[in-house]
Amino acid sequence: MTTPRDTPASRRVRANGDGTVYQRKDSRWEAAGYVLALGNTRKRVRVYGSTRTEALAKLTEKIAASNRGVPAVTAQGSLAAYLTYWLENVAVHHLRETTHTRYTAVVHQYLIPGLGRKKLAKLTAKDVRTWLNDLRTVCQCCARGTDARRDRNAQASRHPRCCALGQCCRKRLSALTLAHIHSVLKSALEHAVREEEIPRNVARNVRTGTPRPRRFNPLTTDEARRFLTAAQGHRHTALFELALRTGLRKGELLGLHWEDLGAGTATIRRTLQRTRTGGLTTLPTKTISSERRIALPVSCITSLRAHRKHQSQEKEETGSDWHDTGHVFTRPDGHLIEPATLTRQFNALLRDAHLRPIRFHDLRHSTATLLLEQGVELVVIKELLGHAHIGVTATVYAHVRLRLQRQAIDLLGHALGDRAEGDGDDPPLCAAPVR
Repeated sequence: MTTPRDTPASRRVRANGDGTVYQRKDSRWEAAGYVLALGNTRKRVRVYGSTRTEALAKLTEKIAASNRGVPAVTAQGSLAAYLTYWLENVAVHHLRETTHTRYTAVVHQYLIPGLGRKKLAKLTAKDVRTWLNDLRTVCQCCARGTDARRDRNAQASRHPRCCALGQCCRKRLSALTLAHIHSVLKSALEHAVREEEIPRNVARNVRTGTPRPRRFNPLTTDEARRFLTAAQGHRHTALFELALRTGLRKGELLGLHWEDLGAGTATIRRTLQRTRTGGLTTLPTKTISSERRIALPVSCITSLRAHRKHQSQEKEETGSDWHDTGHVFTRPDGHLIEPATLTRQFNALLRDAHLRPIRFHDLRHSTATLLLEQGVELVVIKELLGHAHIGVTATVYAHVRLRLQRQAIDLLGHALGDRAEGDGDDPPLCAAPVR
């Protein structure tokens, strides 16, 4: 009589609904079972592994997801169906809400209209490259009918060149936007590879080129002094001074709590952002490296003490209507400050000080630039700004380092007693490319 122990592992009977597991002729193990599919249907899926345990674990994971109501996708389905599944069941659990919102906009504005009808299994690198080239060369107003949905009379008065009026405005996507769209597609297809829906990520075989970093306009030393002078007496004096002297992001400043301030230090744990579902929400820092403790300048400590005293007076005047959030920077009634409101106040301060218009984030760039010009090491600036890698700091502020190199070379030449420019009969050196 044959007992269950005598039965080979590949032929043991599993419970109904658990699927089957058996060894193939090529020595690999295959597990198959029925799971929930798109459209509230059932489909049979197959997974593979080098051992029986590995194949069974993969199948068990898919069945468990099916029991939770998460539909499985098939490579024979369209890319639009997979992107929708990826956004709703995968990306939403691994991305910050603001990042997920941007990814959703990219998927619905560019990926689905351009590649959505393609089968996931039949998508090729040529398809991706052709689509990206179209995005790069075609006017987006014409392609998406943006201007056609607007009032023609209003467009004629404000924009003489308008697609709705028959005069193409030639609005094309920037290199940074194209790189972002490409990265979203790569992320989605990479998860399809991990789920063994497709054998490879074809988007990785397409090169979009390295976009130029965004230009920023940091304040000069003289402009920084004028900015600090103009900020004196402002309700957010401590905030503006802290932004320029420490390089904190806008969200990090607005998310700062009084309990985060210690003896001459500030611990950056959270950031304040406006999200689509939660409104003004306190979130974790941008990255793990962004969670840091920084030293506060003496002037910032003095400004923060004066700010806390002023906030206590506002609390007494408001009385029971005061909304206690524990934040350092709040509105006069204690509620959180809208980031857009802070931007308007910052722009008004620049106008009153007769300073050129810059972004609020350029205060952060100003901090790093001024520190570099003072000879502060790059690793110290990296820790202060909370960059994930020192390569990010080095890349963003490469122009500053190049200027410092020129100053160092000129200083060395002066020490070696070089003659003034134009002296002697030596011909000028040819300009060599800098890499």
